[in-house]
Amino acid sequence: MLSDVEGAVLAEIDEAWIGRTLLELIAVPSVTGSAAESELQHLLAGRLERLGLDVDLWSMDLDELRAHPGFPGAETEREDAWGLVGVTPEGGDGPTFVLQGHVDVVPPGDPAAWDGDPFVPRVTGDVVHGRGACDMKAGLVAHLAALGALRAAGVRLRGRVGVHFVVGEEDGGLGAFGTLRRGHRGDVCVITEPTGGTLVTANAGALTFRIAVPGKAAHGSARDQGVSAIDAYVPLHRALGRLEAERNRDPHPLMAGHPIPYALSVGTVRAGDWASSVPDLLVAEGRLGVRLGEDPADARAAFERCVARACADDPWLRDHPPTVTWPGGQFASGRLPEGHPLPAVIRGAYADAVGAGGLRECGAPYGSDLRLYAGAGIPTLQFGPGDIRVAHSARERVSVADVVEVARTLAVTVLRTVGTK
Repeated sequence: MLSDVEGAVLAEIDEAWIGRTLLELIAVPSVTGSAAESELQHLLAGRLERLGLDVDLWSMDLDELRAHPGFPGAETEREDAWGLVGVTPEGGDGPTFVLQGHVDVVPPGDPAAWDGDPFVPRVTGDVVHGRGACDMKAGLVAHLAALGALRAAGVRLRGRVGVHFVVGEEDGGLGAFGTLRRGHRGDVCVITEPTGGTLVTANAGALTFRIAVPGKAAHGSARDQGVSAIDAYVPLHRALGRLEAERNRDPHPLMAGHPIPYALSVGTVRAGDWASSVPDLLVAEGRLGVRLGEDPADARAAFERCVARACADDPWLRDHPPTVTWPGGQFASGRLPEGHPLPAVIRGAYADAVGAGGLRECGAPYGSDLRLYAGAGIPTLQFGPGDIRVAHSARERVSVADVVEVARTLAVTVLRTVGTK
């Protein structure tokens, strides 16, 4: 049952404002590593200031962060990165509740796949379409709406609320890593990634790999005098398929609902530089899923052993072994501590604020900033508007009603976690 204070806060959540703000944020093409990513951080800093928060907006020292042994990796070249944290100024002896979200989006891909410009949001009924709609501009708006309602209702909090808006999540977690390195912390954290009406309390990890497979060049008309790197790669590809099957036997119960909890996927294959030449090099890049609780170093070692076994069984590769390297994003797994009360608090808030129940708890097969906050000792889960299955696609969309429901749930969850004076 809602208290009078909770009811007053929920009365201040404005659906029309949520819709307008979502359109505004989607219109900023904040692709990872772009100038617009930094532009959006400055825009959001102004919004946090107008909400009365103490704002820390800083230019990150990229050289220092990259040199740190815990740096999570990156796949995008960038010249700058901005951190942004806002914290409610009031507070006493209560806990600090972190609301976290990333401002960057992936590139839109083929323009022809979209119905119009992906950064000119399109509205059909209650649904907003556009790049970043659910991943995760909607989550950012839910945070802002919950904070705005708390301020409009004149609530005095016993604890504090910290809002962490970060860059670079899509290619490794640079923004979250830099935010935590700066010293911003909390007692619990909710990340509003699109979770489709579930509580995501664990994430698998994902490591980017690169395999360089040598061949032997020759004229195409005398291919018997060479060794095609493409042909040499084929047994490796089959071996990676077997490795994926091995690593997905008996998954953790939180991951058991996914057809492939820890996917091993080859995303790019490049070979050859001339049509009538036998290619002497093939480079394959992809992602290796990391199991819950698995040390990324152990996952890398298993992958490299798989490649070495395949080479030992192949006459060419035995004497000309490929090179395995690990560039780009390196996502460890992460999870909320078993038995932590946060899921129960959110379920109760959702039931009272939305009038519905049944928030299922599960793990997600992709990496996220959850593992960085969990690794810093901050109990963290994901709960946000939208469906991850349409993220990173030309079908990306979100319902404004979903954003409203999450904002209402977050507002009540904050009140029940940090308390009021």
